Amino acid sequence: MSDNKVDTKAFKRALHQSERYHRKGFGHEEAVTETLNSEYQSSLIQEIRNQDYRLQQGNVTIRLAEAFGFCWGVERAVAIAYETRQHFPSQRLWITNEIIHNPGVNQRLQEMGVDFIEVKDSQKDFSGVGAGDVVILPAFGASVSEMQLLTDLNCTIVDTTCPWVSKVWNAVEKHKKHDYTSIIHGKYGHEETVATSSFADKYLVVLNLEQAQFVCDYILHPQDREGFLAKFHRAYSEGFDPDRDLVRVGIANQTTMLKSETEAIGKLFEHTMLKKYGPIALNEHFMSFNTICDATQERQDAMLTLVEEDLSLMIVIGGFNSSNTTHLQEIAIERGIPSYHIDSAARIGPGNRIEHKPLGQPLAVSENWLPDGPITVGITSGASTPDRSVEAVIRKLFELSLIGV
Repeated sequence: MSDNKVDTKAFKRALHQSERYHRKGFGHEEAVTETLNSEYQSSLIQEIRNQDYRLQQGNVTIRLAEAFGFCWGVERAVAIAYETRQHFPSQRLWITNEIIHNPGVNQRLQEMGVDFIEVKDSQKDFSGVGAGDVVILPAFGASVSEMQLLTDLNCTIVDTTCPWVSKVWNAVEKHKKHDYTSIIHGKYGHEETVATSSFADKYLVVLNLEQAQFVCDYILHPQDREGFLAKFHRAYSEGFDPDRDLVRVGIANQTTMLKSETEAIGKLFEHTMLKKYGPIALNEHFMSFNTICDATQERQDAMLTLVEEDLSLMIVIGGFNSSNTTHLQEIAIERGIPSYHIDSAARIGPGNRIEHKPLGQPLAVSENWLPDGPITVGITSGASTPDRSVEAVIRKLFELSLIGV
């Protein structure tokens, strides 16, 4: 049975009442906090915060965004994962995916004896999970079918899903209750959007404003149904019919998408339904809730402020599969600032070279990327990047400037 045929509301209620389901830690907060601080916090980063987010050494000035790095939801997920390992010291532990999009944090959990569900041919392989195993759901959630499978296996489930993601799920539940199709601004293959769409009855995923405009044009002037379905292949619910299922729509989003674009898409659909059905009937055809994540918004707003400064270049630190990090990179590119997306300080050097990921492209290597003379380097990081990783990048930059690369 597909996710959108499950009574997800009843399933969630039953799951939350189960003794094998946990949404909080296990009483080891003090010990875990001490460990997390020692592994991920940085006295240098705190010093830079205290100095108006600026630090100069030699010819290099560092300008940090005023909001960056670990968000509350990420800190919570990692802390619960650490507590789970401590609370179940001898049981087999799994994570259904990366706990967050940070290679260092995920590697640390593997060192602690936490296994990660393997992905084979784009499908997760749960064959190794046995009854009584403990399975952690990551910060961006898990699909209804995955949770049902783990329940059927009699696993203990530790759910670290970010409350902001759960808020989007609640919005989608309301769409379904009133027979609205959920228009989800996101990436259809991203773990969070996969989970969100599993709570919908009918859904369509749009990647950006351009795709949203295509959908709205179709709503106003329906034509070439097969072309529509081909364009959004794999991005809609089973049996989706644009002629039938775009009459009543509700807006939802992957929490890590660009805030401004999510807002623009919402307004575009509202204006489209207003034009098609008129103001009196608008509420019968359009539904919207504010599901934009505060942390995502704060980091994007801080980046928008930072790129207004006179920067020589921009470094964006975060997992290469991190959606929120990618959108921070987009802001720098839109301002024409030379920018480099890296996932760790190990990507810098040897010498004046850097391995980085250009937007939408494979990894690339740039030589002589640090210009001569006094430079101002803007730095930000995605919501899954610990301060310690940012510190390592800054120290590498200062090291390179001292040896005159």
